Amino acid sequence: MAETDILQDMRLNTSRKQILQLALPISAAILVPQLNFITNNIFLGMLGQEELGMAGITGVYYLVFGAIGYGLNNGLQALIARRAGENKPEEIGKLFSQGIRVAMLIALIGILVTYFIAPTVLNFALKDVSRREAIIQFLKIRIWGLPFLYLYQMRNALLVGTNQSKYLVIGTLAETISNIVLDYGLIFGRLGLPQLGFNGAAIASIIAEVIGMFVVFAVIHMKGLSHRFHLYKHLRFDPQTAKLVLKQSSPLIFQYAISITSWEFFFILIERNSLHEYDLAISNMMRNIFGLFGVSTWAFAATSSTMVSNIIGQKKQDEVIHLVWKIVQLSSGIALAICLLLNIFPVFFMKIFSQDQVFLENAKPVLRVVSCALVLMSFSSVCLNAVTGTGNTRVNLQIEIIAVILYTAYIFTVMEMLHLSITWGWASEWIYWLSIFLLSFLYLRSGKWRNKKI
Repeated sequence: MAETDILQDMRLNTSRKQILQLALPISAAILVPQLNFITNNIFLGMLGQEELGMAGITGVYYLVFGAIGYGLNNGLQALIARRAGENKPEEIGKLFSQGIRVAMLIALIGILVTYFIAPTVLNFALKDVSRREAIIQFLKIRIWGLPFLYLYQMRNALLVGTNQSKYLVIGTLAETISNIVLDYGLIFGRLGLPQLGFNGAAIASIIAEVIGMFVVFAVIHMKGLSHRFHLYKHLRFDPQTAKLVLKQSSPLIFQYAISITSWEFFFILIERNSLHEYDLAISNMMRNIFGLFGVSTWAFAATSSTMVSNIIGQKKQDEVIHLVWKIVQLSSGIALAICLLLNIFPVFFMKIFSQDQVFLENAKPVLRVVSCALVLMSFSSVCLNAVTGTGNTRVNLQIEIIAVILYTAYIFTVMEMLHLSITWGWASEWIYWLSIFLLSFLYLRSGKWRNKKI
């Protein structure tokens, strides 16, 4: 393939066909690990409601560090997409190499925090001693998957940012199949593997992340992407490029870390103030439903960031708002259909996690609140990621801080002071996503992003 053809492949247009060509493979790549995560919870739910509830706290904790990597991924992805729009393939290799260096440093910090800081915080925050000890032990195992997760996320930034999203599914599928098999074997002691119970899920996930990482880098090599984008030409530390990656990504890293940390705060408040024994397990189930049915929204959000950055790189700023509106229409249409399905057949979806009728009846009103929040998220996250694509990631952080302050003030009032039900607690998602939308929309409409250089 000629170099000019390669460069043309990286230039995106604003058609709905282009949006779907980018978003659908991303959806598949996001869906597979969500199914992976849900499988973990289904297996842990078979051990008991206690294990399912603890999986909520451990899952959100790991998600905090996953979100930090996602912030780095989004910042790097916007930079790569901008260079793709500018026809600078060698610059893409520089960005990718330095992004990996930054990711490994953050992974080391995450491991140290989990071993030396998190136990103290959790000992103070959680009231049940046996639950607390099991959670800490699980996290000290699970955190070793972080370096492999970050390498995996950097791969996403490369493939999505260069319009190669069709290759996303291969590594993700390998990871998921591995995790399901290993979960079954290590949790229950099947397939000739030791029975490790709750901790078996942690070990299974780490091994699966290693497998996924190796497969995806093999795909990058086999498809010639490493040569095309000069991935291994700039392995030495490049302070200028590393600084650019950090400058672009650090607001997003803080943004996602703050967002998910507030969710962990919510789960801790539930553990401290539960009105019913099912509350923590129900909330973990809602997090799974949120993750599963939010897949299309996150895919369109990632598409929004990439396409906006690519289009701006082509000097087509006038097409940005029209592009965002097209993506919002597609994202919201799917979310509305999902919302209707969840409200018409609520028990059908929840029975995957538990057959207990009392549990299901208590969960119904929470599901209705969450299903509406999915619709709000469908257009809010697209607008927020469009802000990311413009390159002004400090604005992303400012938007997130305001939204999280409103969110945490609400959940603290409802859960800690008024001791209302978790249905009212989950209504905090409405406050959060409406705040995100309003602030993102106002910034995009202002046009202040038009001359931003990255």
